[in-house]
Amino acid sequence: MDLDAFSAAHRAEWTRLRELARMRRLSGAHVDELIALYQSGSAQLAAMTSVAGRPAHAEELSLALSRARTRFTGTGADPLRRLTAFFLVQLPAALYRVRWITLAVAGATIAVAVAYAVWIATTPGAFAALGSDAQLRRYAESDFVSYYSDNPEASFAGQVWTNNAWIAAQCVAFGITGVWVPYALLGNAQGLGQSAAVMAHYGRLDHFFLYIAPHGQLELYSVFTAAAAGLLVFWSWIAPGARRRSRALAEDGRALFTIVVGLVLSLLVSGIIEGFVTRQDWPWAVKIGIGTVALAAFACYQWLLGGRAARAGQTGDLDEFAAGARVLVAG
Repeated sequence: MDLDAFSAAHRAEWTRLRELARMRRLSGAHVDELIALYQSGSAQLAAMTSVAGRPAHAEELSLALSRARTRFTGTGADPLRRLTAFFLVQLPAALYRVRWITLAVAGATIAVAVAYAVWIATTPGAFAALGSDAQLRRYAESDFVSYYSDNPEASFAGQVWTNNAWIAAQCVAFGITGVWVPYALLGNAQGLGQSAAVMAHYGRLDHFFLYIAPHGQLELYSVFTAAAAGLLVFWSWIAPGARRRSRALAEDGRALFTIVVGLVLSLLVSGIIEGFVTRQDWPWAVKIGIGTVALAAFACYQWLLGGRAARAGQTGDLDEFAAGARVLVAG
């Protein structure tokens, strides 16, 4: 094949292909012409590459074909638009789905923590098993408070953030097992109850609540939300309804795992409060007020913005194109 002669013979077609690919608006006739030129150009490119590999003429035609292909296959959505839709529609809709489960998880965890604290405080053998009197007194009178100020602010905030974000991600990812979330919540409740019992025994229960309240409101609510998402993933597998089990798990798994992104951000805020606010020598009303405002902002995002997205038919899942084909089922 004489590539120069072949290129000259089809130059007009390639030029027209590029012109159509650059046009802002295409009529029906233009679309038909573009598709016809694309098909013939693809055959011509295959002929050239089979004979001479990837000569300059083939590269030129390949670029024209690539531009033409985007006209009738479409291009990806604007990243900024996708990001806006994620934070204003997809994420709040997913958070809204787990709102009541979040409250139930919070209530159950608090109940277990209180019961555990009362049991330790009223059972001498249980309290003694926690450690010696000197160890427990040091924990109540110095270690509990110094925990928030022993390390530099930024490194401490980063440490608690990554730890809590990892716990939240595990609750959602391993929620399908049905046992991981209860196990994690039980351990968290036992830890809270144990600390409260020790602090109360040495007359420092006020310090327990004061030092936890600034960051703990948003931090604990975020963990409860992650646990709720994990439980809902498990339930979608157990009771898929009219959907196939695999489809229910795929849809709810995609939708609810987006919650992890939101919780990473909320836990970042709680980590900043824990690292930079809790240790400050400010009035407790100010420090606790900062934590309350942070929790209120998250709750408004979940309940108000999420409610509006849910009423618009959003579930937190990807749109139909991004999620792929779906199988019709009986309603």
